[in-house]
Amino acid sequence: MENNQPIIVKRVKKVAGGHHGGAWKIAFADFATAMMAFFLVMWLMSSATPEQKKLISGYFQDPVGFSESASPYVIDLGGTPTPAPDKTLNDEPQEEQSPAEDAQADVDKLQAESIAEEVERERLELLLQELQNKVEENPQLQNFKDQILFEITQDGLRIQIMDAENRPMFASGSARLQPYFEDILLAMTDTIAAVPNKISVSGHTDAAPFVGRGGYGNWELSSDRANAARRVLIAGGYDDEQVARVVGYASSALFDREKPLNPVNRRIDIVVLTKKAQRAIEGAQSDSADPPDTGAPSSAPAGNVPAVPGDPLPDGQLRERLNIFEDGVLQFDQPAE
Repeated sequence: MENNQPIIVKRVKKVAGGHHGGAWKIAFADFATAMMAFFLVMWLMSSATPEQKKLISGYFQDPVGFSESASPYVIDLGGTPTPAPDKTLNDEPQEEQSPAEDAQADVDKLQAESIAEEVERERLELLLQELQNKVEENPQLQNFKDQILFEITQDGLRIQIMDAENRPMFASGSARLQPYFEDILLAMTDTIAAVPNKISVSGHTDAAPFVGRGGYGNWELSSDRANAARRVLIAGGYDDEQVARVVGYASSALFDREKPLNPVNRRIDIVVLTKKAQRAIEGAQSDSADPPDTGAPSSAPAGNVPAVPGDPLPDGQLRERLNIFEDGVLQFDQPAE
């Protein structure tokens, strides 16, 4: 008992979730330094003048060239020679294109226009097929299918509604539509309105002299009949803003030139215009080499069309050219007297 030495017991307390060292302090310090630098740059940019910003931009775009042509400093604070005007101060550097690049740009433009015309041609060909199907399926239109001519012109798809000897579209010497002609126009209005292309409406008379009150003649009569057809289309739901032109041609564009008094010369054209034809009408392309379609018959090969009484074409058929579609003009021609 006298030799016993004191016993010392050390107890170590374990603290859960220690501080894991001081690495986070370094990361936080780096973050604070970066934020300080960021706000310093923002403050300098907000206080810099436009000329100084251009100089800064020029320096970072070409540091070597900038130093050789001007001051070795990004912003000249004075005490250095005044540099000559530098290209980095130009707002929009001018880049000259080589002839090969110009030629390629022209080729690309022509290709884009060709693709756009092809898409438009396909859309109008579908419209043509739909109108043909409607004529075949609609009992009202079937009665007049021998007076409806589908034709492809340089301006697009055209439908002509023509007079027959015993079935005129208008009352003689007036612009008063017969009820069945109104039915034909109304039956086709929704199909025509399904495409975004504008239309041209034109009236035609035969060559029989006609003089009304006050010198009223075939020119006025053909114009009034074209306007009468337009009003029916508008009443059927067609947008008046989509009508690009309403015109009367009197007997200046006869369908049957050999027989000027043939009833088929009295007709109404409703043309669904291609963009090219529309621009020509609106004067955007006054120097266009392709004149607008006047509704006169073309010399293109004919397709199979129902026979029309008094048709001047071979084999007693009206020609319906459906295989060559270029500009997409839809036209209804109805004979005018």
